[in-house]
Amino acid sequence: MAGAAAVRRIKLGSQGLEVSARGLGCMSMSFAYGQPKPEEDMINLLCHAINSGVTFLDTSDVYGPHTNEILIGKALKGGLRRKAACEASLKRLDIDCIDLYYQHRVDTTVPIEVTMGELKKLVEEGKIKYVGLSEACGSTIRRAHAVHPLTAVQIEWSLWTRDVEEEIVPTCRELGIGIVAYSPIGRGFFALGPKVVDTFSDNDFRKLVPRFEPENCWEKTPGKSDPNKNMDHNKLVFEKLKAMATRKGCTPSQLALAWVHHQGNDVCPIPGTIKKENFNQNVGALSVILTLEEVTELESFSSGEAIKVSKVTSIPTWQDSETPPLSSWRENDEDR
Repeated sequence: MAGAAAVRRIKLGSQGLEVSARGLGCMSMSFAYGQPKPEEDMINLLCHAINSGVTFLDTSDVYGPHTNEILIGKALKGGLRRKAACEASLKRLDIDCIDLYYQHRVDTTVPIEVTMGELKKLVEEGKIKYVGLSEACGSTIRRAHAVHPLTAVQIEWSLWTRDVEEEIVPTCRELGIGIVAYSPIGRGFFALGPKVVDTFSDNDFRKLVPRFEPENCWEKTPGKSDPNKNMDHNKLVFEKLKAMATRKGCTPSQLALAWVHHQGNDVCPIPGTIKKENFNQNVGALSVILTLEEVTELESFSSGEAIKVSKVTSIPTWQDSETPPLSSWRENDEDR
């Protein structure tokens, strides 16, 4: 396993925001990955992350809901960098200003120009410093950026989720927008492989993710993929990753994270965890150096039909992020 490395700082986007090169996703502490974890343990983990040099804690008002922000607020007494929602979030976080504020998912019923106009007001009021979007397509990013500069776009990006590379990543780089990569370890798959499903509790939302569906979880019908066959197929990717990690003297998860880091200095991955040892291991990925040939080899593991079944089917993604034109809103504004 690669040892711990110093957490360097990077410029996220071109608007002046500086963050740690490794962020910490906080959702699993309070939401979606089974029961909420003990508060004292999570505060200790958050403090450990901060003391290790992490300045980017990723939360949302929907995590809990609300309880994740309250948890982070307790750990952040004294004022460090963090991201959340807004007005009510400021109270739960017990802070006066949020550094980076995302629209957690694009509201497709409202022109993005209207949404960005409201976010711009929050900047002008001093309630937030920088603005971001989560899971937005290229055209929506361009329209939003024309109203007020975007600092970051948050997207799912990992060895087995690379659909963002064709349009979204180039758009962000053209406009000078930083990229925040969530689920960079494939929601745990690149840490444990198929065995990750054995760690799921009854209310872990990953049970609803097609890539993780266990054997016999639903009746096999014509036109549907066999989930067991999907996992059997996907585990081949993990086996190749594990073999390469052994050669490199690191863990599979560190190798998967290193690949994300090697996508550019404008990318900040935010792997989530509830354990200090996992956090330390993730930080260790910063010391894993990859050659161009090794990056190419890693990408070959998950290219083409190497990965079976989509990432998440029930949560809106960038593919569902187009909004109505601003002209239609103005025409009907008097009726709203």
